[in-house]
Amino acid sequence: MATWFQSKIRFQQQDEKGNTKTINQAYLFDAVSYTDAEARAYNYFAAELPEFQLIGLTKMKFNEVFFIENNAEIWFKCKVQYIVFDEKTQNEKKVPFMMLLNAHDIKECYGLLVEKLGQVQDYIISDINATKILDVIPYEEPDAEQKEIPSNFKPLSQVVPQIQEPLVSSEDEFMEEVEEEEIEIAEEEALAEETESEDLDEENAINAQIEE
Repeated sequence: MATWFQSKIRFQQQDEKGNTKTINQAYLFDAVSYTDAEARAYNYFAAELPEFQLIGLTKMKFNEVFFIENNAEIWFKCKVQYIVFDEKTQNEKKVPFMMLLNAHDIKECYGLLVEKLGQVQDYIISDINATKILDVIPYEEPDAEQKEIPSNFKPLSQVVPQIQEPLVSSEDEFMEEVEEEEIEIAEEEALAEETESEDLDEENAINAQIEE
């Protein structure tokens, strides 16, 4: 389900007589969060306006937004109340739904809304009001960047020579290599201790001769 945010902007514009006027406009963005809506709004307006202020960002509760291909630029906010039967109270109740669609006037909006709702369930269209929304921008998934491989790049197989035989073919061979390394280290440590012991004996002998 889409999440809609109404974005309001303000900017300065000169009329035909050269007078500067302050313009306020409202747009509707489908976004995943306030941060996403703000970013989308800035990107959208920056492409058209050199300078503007984002003065408002409001999350709107629309259950449905209908895009009618009729070149109509007026967006109407419609309140539809579905009539449902409440099993607990054994009475009928009205469940409100807010909808938005574009039309040339209220009469056309009503007809289009009836066409969209169909005759599956009972309902009442209780309110139809024109909004100040100038455009509705649906959400678009960002396309993954298709980066071309530079012509001077070569496949890894051409740069690194392939190894015909693995260095370690099995876990057993790996453990054998580890054991051999441990034996070599132990032998080196034993040799070092023996050499150190011999040096210590020689030093004690020299010291004994000096004392005599």
